[in-house]
Amino acid sequence: MAERSFKKEVEKLKLGRGEEFYGEGILAVTKALLQAGVSYVGGYQGAPISHLMDVLSDAEEIMADLNVHFETSASEATAAAMLAASVNYPLRGAVTWKSTVGTNVASDALANVSSGGVIGGALVIIGEDYGEGSSIMQERSHAFAMKSQMWLLDPRPNLTSIVDAVETGFELSEASHTPVMLELRIRACHVYGHFTAKDNKRPEFTLQDAMENPKRDPSRIVLPPSNYLHEYEKLNDRLPAAIDFIKSRKINEYLGPDQGDIGLIVQGGLYNSLIRALELLGLSNEFGDVSVPLYVLNVAYPLVGDEILDFMADKKAVLLIEEGHPNYIEQELNMILRQANCQTSLNGKDMITDIGEYTSDVIKKGLVKFIETHQPSLAIDQTLPQTLPTINVPERPAGFCTGCPERPMFTAIQLVEKQIGAFHISCDIGCHLFSILPPFNLGNTTMGYGLGWAGASAFNKRAAQRTLSIMGDGGFWHNGLTSGVGNAVYNQNDNVLMIVDNNYSAATGGQNLLSSAQKHQNRSTGHNIADAVKGVGVTWVKTVRTYDLLQMHSTLLDAMTTKTRGPKVIIAQGECQLNRQRRLKPEFNKQLKDLKRLERDRFYVDSETCTGDHACIRMSGCPSLTLKENPDPLKSDPVAYVDNSCVGCGHCGEVAHAAVLCPSFSKVSLIYNPTLWDRLKDNIRSSLIGFLQNKAENRRARRLKNAGLL
Repeated sequence: MAERSFKKEVEKLKLGRGEEFYGEGILAVTKALLQAGVSYVGGYQGAPISHLMDVLSDAEEIMADLNVHFETSASEATAAAMLAASVNYPLRGAVTWKSTVGTNVASDALANVSSGGVIGGALVIIGEDYGEGSSIMQERSHAFAMKSQMWLLDPRPNLTSIVDAVETGFELSEASHTPVMLELRIRACHVYGHFTAKDNKRPEFTLQDAMENPKRDPSRIVLPPSNYLHEYEKLNDRLPAAIDFIKSRKINEYLGPDQGDIGLIVQGGLYNSLIRALELLGLSNEFGDVSVPLYVLNVAYPLVGDEILDFMADKKAVLLIEEGHPNYIEQELNMILRQANCQTSLNGKDMITDIGEYTSDVIKKGLVKFIETHQPSLAIDQTLPQTLPTINVPERPAGFCTGCPERPMFTAIQLVEKQIGAFHISCDIGCHLFSILPPFNLGNTTMGYGLGWAGASAFNKRAAQRTLSIMGDGGFWHNGLTSGVGNAVYNQNDNVLMIVDNNYSAATGGQNLLSSAQKHQNRSTGHNIADAVKGVGVTWVKTVRTYDLLQMHSTLLDAMTTKTRGPKVIIAQGECQLNRQRRLKPEFNKQLKDLKRLERDRFYVDSETCTGDHACIRMSGCPSLTLKENPDPLKSDPVAYVDNSCVGCGHCGEVAHAAVLCPSFSKVSLIYNPTLWDRLKDNIRSSLIGFLQNKAENRRARRLKNAGLL
């Protein structure tokens, strides 16, 4: 199961030559791969390309008909290693993952394939996750392209440019025998548009051809003396070949007027934001008809010195619009200008901030400063405010979904810390990382996907308090089984690991895993995490249902205080509630429509019993648990309230019970399409309750009358 299905949309991948394709960016990328005659595709999910993996998965049948092999890779390193197929054979292959964190994992394989070079086209599609919407450290993929001498495409964010970049990327890779990176920002991945389709191509040279006719070339393997020759090839053969190809195909674009005193150089991916900024200043229309000369870097690396100098030739000053830090492009441009003794003034980070995402407003401020400095006579529209008014937005930290099975784990940790004192918590990448934020405020560090337990490995010492590490099932299968569990066994670690077994790679969109309970047509699932942990040597392993807060609490307390030495693993099981609702709601609605009898549990808070302490909210944090006005006119404090988004997980009531808070939580069962027996029972209950209420009210009235109060 994934965040959404593309089963209907993938039918567009069958469009042929001359037909118009309408859709989302990630769907267009898949169509471009098929048009380019790709032989194999692999990758690992992660924003902003999670949906690309979902599209590829839903299009497996279509790709199979074209003899294209697709794999959901175990990690980014696994995906990158697939490119080895293009080293000795004319096979076009593409792999994809999330920006710098994925490239970090894949860097060893990338370094090897870029050193030895390729015969077939090798394309790495990077979901560039930089800026305000990012969930990772603020770094750029550009450094990896420079380090390993891989070419970096950064196309304008429209479907035609993106599709052309995919097809051109393969050709550039083959022409220069070098892997090519194609970076797509989140807006490019999800931009909607259209382009004229071409026929899909079956690979001319197939994977079966390679398997049945193996070839080897030891000079392509990174071993002495070949590895020394690879550097020579990169600089003297592959780089010149790449530059010649970029120039001959005119991949970078000159837009706007041919001449002008000033000009703009922009990364292709920032083109739309720049055009919007120019439009606000009256220097462009919405269709990109700019009044200032523009040089668009659809290839961010390598730069083509001849093209840059031609663009600079008649200009007094040029502004470079390069997002992120360090300013790699600006440094190289300055070197090109100085070596050519070009006197054109180059501005960049001195005009536009070197911190954060380049939104249209940020670019607009830099443009105004640049124009006022170098061409104040240029008329710009001053009718629009140059700065946005300051708006105070309340903090809204990310949190767990309603009914999330991970929430009881962190409540249990809070309860255990109250008993034995605080302990060091090493976190991992995944939804569980939200425990660092309110209301739980737990966790000390996080080092990477699957590195939760490795992040606490230095604390493998006898002490009065053990450490606790947390890892998701996605991180466990990605890297954690070896780097975390295997490492702990080998080094006789005495600390505790809690593995969140929620059935999916939940944080990346709900993709299936080795341990997923659901059967998958093309994947092998149902592999038990406990068996894998025991298989590498852990003997203290306990599996707990997360929603059973009392058992979660007692199991964690036992792990943190037991005299048993050695690594201890708690597997906390509970299906991701978001994916569970995606799975159950369509089925529930269908049965409801078919007039079948259904029951659904939900919880509520008795307003008269609620004390107004709100410790339940502080220890649970469920979005369905909120506040409403106190119905008692003598009390001013609001009372807790469970809204209609409740999924009936019961955690709020469990918290109230485990923490001995208050007895105000109750569970009710809602019955849909009740039977005659249900209606009869309801009538009997209502009559009996009404009779008892009237009897109690009559007694109360008699007491008041006897006391002279009525």
